[in-house]
Amino acid sequence: MRPGEIPVELPADFDAGLYFIGRIRTPWKTRAECPKNGRLTREICTIEVDPRYAAALEGVEKFPRMVVVYFMDQARRDLVRQVPRHLGETRGTFALRSPVRPNPIALSVVELVGIEGNRLSVIGIDCLDGTPLLDLKPHYETVDGSPLQRT
Repeated sequence: MRPGEIPVELPADFDAGLYFIGRIRTPWKTRAECPKNGRLTREICTIEVDPRYAAALEGVEKFPRMVVVYFMDQARRDLVRQVPRHLGETRGTFALRSPVRPNPIALSVVELVGIEGNRLSVIGIDCLDGTPLLDLKPHYETVDGSPLQRT
């Protein structure tokens, strides 16, 4: 271990081979209520980080935006081709941003509006209430917003 590092006891069992580190609290109970994209809402939602990981939040207040990685636990996982309502044509799952996928992992870039203990208030998330949290990362404009470069 390096100086300043703090270990925690990990859960005894895996959740989908990963550790869920918290839950996301939103007003949306069904997929029909949920915005199609986090950019379509200004609703303030709450990310509740499990208390064992609270020390990992140190310093996040320095970042106006965060990348939130979450597991869409209520999504179907068996479709490889889909017909989205907004397109009306069939596409392969990997050509869509649909929550229906073999591994329903999602990410949103959110605006951080406040922190209280192990709870982050954010704007810009598009998931159902109680969605398991996988990870949080600071958003860097210079890395995460870089334009496509072709060689």
